[in-house]
Order: sequence, then C-alpha cells, then structure tokens
Amino acid sequence: MARSNVCHHDQLMDFFYNNSNITSDDWEQTQLTLVQVVGSICCCFILVANAMIIAAVVTNRRFHYPFYYLLANLAASDFLAGIAYVYLMFKTGKISRDLSLQAYFFRQGLLDVSLSASLINLLVIALERYISIMNWKVHSNLNKRRVTLLIVLVWGISIFLGAVPSLGWNCICSLDLCSKLAPIFSRSYLIFWSVSNLLLFLIMVAVYLRIYIYVMRKTVVMNAHTSAAINRKRTPVKLIKTVMTVLGAFVICWTPGLVILLLDGLKCEQCNVLKFKRWLLLLAVLNSVMNPVIYSYRDEEMWTTIKNLMRCDRSGTRRQRSSKANIQRSSGRETTSSLKENTAEDSKVSTQEMLKS
Repeated sequence: MARSNVCHHDQLMDFFYNNSNITSDDWEQTQLTLVQVVGSICCCFILVANAMIIAAVVTNRRFHYPFYYLLANLAASDFLAGIAYVYLMFKTGKISRDLSLQAYFFRQGLLDVSLSASLINLLVIALERYISIMNWKVHSNLNKRRVTLLIVLVWGISIFLGAVPSLGWNCICSLDLCSKLAPIFSRSYLIFWSVSNLLLFLIMVAVYLRIYIYVMRKTVVMNAHTSAAINRKRTPVKLIKTVMTVLGAFVICWTPGLVILLLDGLKCEQCNVLKFKRWLLLLAVLNSVMNPVIYSYRDEEMWTTIKNLMRCDRSGTRRQRSSKANIQRSSGRETTSSLKENTAEDSKVSTQEMLKS
C-alpha cells in the first residue's frame, strides 16, 4: 500500500517501463531505421496530401459548403496525425526509456488529440449529412458561423481529451494501476478511452445505416416516377458514399487498436498486448494515408482541383472555366446589346437634326 501512495514525478520513463515488466520492447537498430525511413515517406505523403485537400477546399468556391469545410477539418486532423507519427517514430525504441514524463505525455497527447479530432469530426459530419439527406438536399443550411463554432468545439474537446492523462488521470502515484501499452496511463483511463470510442463508432454506423436505408427507399420511389429527379440528386448520394468509405476505413483501422487497449485496461494477462503494438501503429498510419486518397478518388472535382494546384494552374476546374465563360458570354451579349441601343439612339438623333436643317 505504501508503494501505491508514493508519487514518482521525478522519474524517467525507464522506471515505469520496468514497473510494467516491459523489458523486450526495444527495437533493433536495423528494424528501427527501416521503420523510420518507410514511416517518414508515409508521413510526408500524409502531410502533403492533406495540405492539398485543405488548399483545394479553400481555393475552389464550389467547395465552400458546410460538408467540405468539415471535410477539410478532418484533413487537418490527419495532418496533425502525420506530425504525431513523425514525432513518435523518432522518440521510440531505446529513446522512449529516457523520456521525461512531460515528453511522454506530449508524445501520446499528440496521437490522442488527432484521433479524437478525427472521431468527433466524423460524428459531426454524420449529423450534417443526416440533416441534409433527411431534407433531400445536397448541403445543409448551416451558415459559416455555426460551422466555425463546430470546428472550434471539435478541437477544444479533442485537446481536452488528449490532456486528461497529464491533468491527473494517470498512475504516477499508483503504480499497481499502470497499464502495459502506456506505462504511465491508468488502466481505468484505457477502459474509458476505448469504450467511449467504440460506442461512438456504433453511433456513427447506426446513423449512416439510417441514412443509407432512407436514400435507398427514396431512390426506389423516385425511380418509379422519373429518372430526371434522380440525376439531379446524385450528388448527395455521392457525398454519402464518400463519407461512408472514410468511416469504414477509420473503423477497420482503429477498432483492433481500441480492442487491444480495452484488453490491456481489463488486465488480460494471457493476451500479450505488447505483441500487437507495432502492427496497430502501422494500421493507424495506413488510415491517415488512405483518407486523402478516398477524398480525391470519390470526388472528381476534388482530384481536378488538386491536379491544378500541383501544376500551379489558376484557371480552375472545367466547371469553373465553363461558368466563367458563360459569365463572359452573357456580359459580352449585354455589352453588344447596349452598343446597338446606343448606335440606334445616335442615328435617330442625327436623322432628326438633318430634318430640322
């Protein structure tokens, strides 16, 4: 009991690794170098690709709607995840044992904030899609102020959740409650973290199933009457498919890790949770690599905008050029008609002057 009442704020992480009986978790130098090289390439792709997604939403006016603002915010969370993975890769192995408590909290906090932001943002997108699809609209009626407040709320909650362990929910003063995957995190915190995220997964899956069933029924009814209405309403269905693909990839990549965290929190001695630690991190990196690919593959205009950005082409997409051309043609017609009117008026005036003379 005396051992659990003593706090160890002045210890390095090596003390807590030994407390959790983690002695064989060090990376071999060759293996660590390979992971850092491959991981750095993946993280560079994550950073560049998600930055391009954000730039595409900012520069293309056709993306200035609530759904795309939230999609850009999801890309921002993946961008933060890329930074977190880079920091983790170069602070792992033997180096992790020499970390101070503050450095370890910061390392894990970056990952927790990026995961929380992605998850909460997906939930907000699910609600936005539900509102718009139930009204059978392409986009919801959320104004920019409300979308901005939602984005600020997403990051505020995410930062708070990522800071919870450093604020006191840890095992620094209760070594018998420490977990294995995160040696200074309490097992109760891992249970809370994994169960709450799994419940959010179930809620989002239920919302999208409800949307999918509604869309299928609506499509059958509209097909029985006219096909033109369906052609006009293909865009909301396409957006739903995009988000469902992103959600499916997120659930597949993160559910195994949350289950392992839950088993560690429940103190499963036979589970050997450390064996799966590196593979779960690989799945997490893979998810952040997949998301920008899904955005651009599912949305042709997004991909066209990204290609224009890479070529530094400011002429815009085909739709933007056609709309500009239409505006120019209409303005040209107005100018021509006005010139004709002015010419006619001038000829009338000159005719009247000649008659008077």
